[in-house]
Amino acid sequence: MTSGDDTQPFLRSDVTVELVKSSASDGDVLFAARVSTVGEQSLEELQKDPERSKGLINFLMRDRHGSPFEHNSMTFFISAPIFVFREFMRHRVGWSYNEESGRYRELEPVFYVPDESRKLVQEGRPGKYVFVDGTPSQRAAVQEVLDESYQQAYAAYQKLLAEGVAREVARAVLPVGLYSSMYATCNARSLMHFLGLRTQHELAKVPSFPQREIEMVGEKMEQEWARLMPLTHAAFNTNGRVAP
Repeated sequence: MTSGDDTQPFLRSDVTVELVKSSASDGDVLFAARVSTVGEQSLEELQKDPERSKGLINFLMRDRHGSPFEHNSMTFFISAPIFVFREFMRHRVGWSYNEESGRYRELEPVFYVPDESRKLVQEGRPGKYVFVDGTPSQRAAVQEVLDESYQQAYAAYQKLLAEGVAREVARAVLPVGLYSSMYATCNARSLMHFLGLRTQHELAKVPSFPQREIEMVGEKMEQEWARLMPLTHAAFNTNGRVAP
């Protein structure tokens, strides 16, 4: 939903995840693991079909020999609401981030609103709760209030900029529903840890209860990773989606 006036909010309910660069394969796990027993001969694994050694990958995952899963790299471009990034950046080990800056550029009026699939109401006590759909009136209220709030916030931001106030000061009026963008680089081990905490899955040994919006990002990242490292991804699922 958008307006003809560029200063009016553009409302989104999706996230963007794009794999922009990678050096990641199941073979990377195998040569790193076998150096412990065959030394420089482990380089021969780079020319072999990883499918022949999927049992080794499963063993490493099952017994939590984690370091062989670190010898790879994936860089994602992600566009999501700021509140997603603030959760995302709690993941520090094995991750590198660069995010767009509200100090150095004027921020675009792109804001998050939940779509019809987003459950709105939390029921139960902390640590033991569920989300339910909510009523039509609640959904209408979310749409109306967020839209109005975003319009007011961005108008205030524009007013401060027009007064000559620095971008880094003017941005203080903007809400966490504003979209930002970043590059995030990780390896398979750090991504597995992220997925174990930020996605729900029927195969997970340890249940997780992520906020839906960061789970949406995690699901898209997992799709790209599964394509690059299918044997490692399968072993992750087989062994309860616990990072080694």
